[in-house]
Amino acid sequence: MHRNPTLIVATTITSPPRLFPLIPSTFHHMATASPLLPLTFLPSKISASTSTPLRTSLPSIDHKLVISGGRPISGHVSISGSKNSALAVLAGTLCCSSGPVALRGVPDLLDTRTMADVLRSIGARVESEDRDVLVVDASDVGVTEPCSEKIGRIRAGFFVLGPLVARFGKAEVAMPGGCRIGLRPVDLYIKGLEALGAVAEEEKVCVYGANGKGLVGGSFHLAYPSVGATETFVMAASMADGVSVLTNAAMEPEVADLTKFLIACGACIEGAGTSTLVITGRKKLYGAEFTIFPDRIEAGTFMAAAAITRSCISLSPVIPPHVAQMTEKLTEAGCKITQIGPSALEVSAVPEVTGGDLQAFNIKTLPYPGFPTDLQAQCMALLTTCVGSSIIEESVFENRMHHVEELKKLGADIKVGGNTAFIGGTKPGRIALTGGRVRAADLRGGAALVLAGMAASGITEVENIAQIDRGYERFEEKLLLLGADVKRESNLHPVLLA
Repeated sequence: MHRNPTLIVATTITSPPRLFPLIPSTFHHMATASPLLPLTFLPSKISASTSTPLRTSLPSIDHKLVISGGRPISGHVSISGSKNSALAVLAGTLCCSSGPVALRGVPDLLDTRTMADVLRSIGARVESEDRDVLVVDASDVGVTEPCSEKIGRIRAGFFVLGPLVARFGKAEVAMPGGCRIGLRPVDLYIKGLEALGAVAEEEKVCVYGANGKGLVGGSFHLAYPSVGATETFVMAASMADGVSVLTNAAMEPEVADLTKFLIACGACIEGAGTSTLVITGRKKLYGAEFTIFPDRIEAGTFMAAAAITRSCISLSPVIPPHVAQMTEKLTEAGCKITQIGPSALEVSAVPEVTGGDLQAFNIKTLPYPGFPTDLQAQCMALLTTCVGSSIIEESVFENRMHHVEELKKLGADIKVGGNTAFIGGTKPGRIALTGGRVRAADLRGGAALVLAGMAASGITEVENIAQIDRGYERFEEKLLLLGADVKRESNLHPVLLA
């Protein structure tokens, strides 16, 4: 049977770190002053009868969404907490050796369930107190090799590498899974840890720190501003001995959210949200309360949904600067976007409001603050319905065009050369897409196919929507509340997640 290769990283420490006992009703050394109700913690391996549905992965069964297109949507949609931020913060809870962490806003997704299982596999206690609060206690973690099967299903599972090697001096982590949208190498993750004194090999050899102790402060320049490499370095450096400096760091809001979480737990990090981060290591971090910020990619997806159906909706909570790139492009197309509150937007693509049909625009994906690659597919679906030709250049991942062939099954006029897509668009008053059967190859491409089905004439079936469930909380439920005609149906065969 084929197994994912594992990566073993270690440093030598003079004595094992002290693990502080859990006192269930009290949060010691809380970084925030607001009180919490007493919480009850379950064992690290929770049976199906006692665990909540949010936190235990279930076998994946193939489902499809059946969409009757051509209907406008209206109303308000609530945006969930950020998937990408939640996954990094969940990994970051391993940095906290003294007291539990209470997280609010963690979305109920296949990926967050899998990440919770990764934490459980090394001894962390994970409990959903209610729908709004997830409690993670990593005080008694003593295993440095998380479940390889779970790591192989989710890219963010690899993030536990940094906290584990910093805290215990050793980690053995399988190569990660996730969407198949390109090579997404982990060499930058490893080079960053090596700058902190770790040594890594990909075979069976354990790796030891040359200094005979734990990680030590160091400087590292990222050749590319990788989000995952930045987050891994920051988590590891927050417990290294001394000061660490990371330059050309990723500036995505999700990175800034992770740094805010670590600071709430007692870390010393300067430069959050900039390309240069200075981290002064602490011997240990403490439990804290933290709220995950709204998902900017989900917000952008619903903005695209309003545009592609030529409708008007409002959405909240959103952080307007986080969706500034999407706002700029939709405004260029002709949409009217209004901030109707501190954290609320209204998006209108109704022809009577916009003064005509939407016009084509061009996109080049870039690291933040550039246009996000995670909204490329949704915008491509939209552009197939806009008047005029457009060009999308994907510069972040080299294999993120799987949705093109599926969109073409619905009648889209798209040609691809390398990492550039040329979209023919449509003519005024013409329905560009026709319903059909398509299959989601990855998370964001799957969402794009749903949007295309909402704009198409007739019935569209989107299969393998387990991909969509990985990153959108209650997606079809939210679409139904907006008036979309969409329903989930089961297929009879199992599906393997990418």
